[in-house]
Amino acid sequence: MVVTDIHAQEYGAFYAGYLSRVPSPLTLSEALTTSGDMLLEYLYALDPEHADYAYAPDKWTIAQALQHLIDTERIFAYRSLRLGRRDSTPLPGFDQDEYAARADLTHRRFPEMIGEFAGIRQSTVTLFASFTEADLSFIGTASGYPISCRAMGFIIAGHTFHHQRIYVERYGHGKPANAGEENTEG
Repeated sequence: MVVTDIHAQEYGAFYAGYLSRVPSPLTLSEALTTSGDMLLEYLYALDPEHADYAYAPDKWTIAQALQHLIDTERIFAYRSLRLGRRDSTPLPGFDQDEYAARADLTHRRFPEMIGEFAGIRQSTVTLFASFTEADLSFIGTASGYPISCRAMGFIIAGHTFHHQRIYVERYGHGKPANAGEENTEG
């Protein structure tokens, strides 16, 4: 199964952007593995000293964006478990900005956060490997919209690809463009 196998009635329209980030030749397992590996490669290459860098005022820092990925992966994996077990109970949404505002990262070490994401992603990959085709095809409700288990898996991968792209395009290597350059003025 690839992302182009997912039908519009299997997800809320607001998830279309995440699904569009998944390269269509990738299977669900490959999409989850590849998106996680790409993000981890980027994060491991960063200097932990730059985890508090934000590319603009009022934007998340590198560490805050990673915490968002961790929180979202946990929530989406929980939704996936419920869907995979064919639970028709409507699943509530969550406010990502409220979660980010309430996540106190002052006691967290960036390398440990990276390890946490790696562990969660491995758990997500294993979870999806345990589902049958019937499990993956089940459509329930999340955030007031229909959602299939298989769409949820591709959304998890697409969400990671989305943030990977933001990291590369907007955060660069996690430091301002002039960081490390000597000031030759005055």
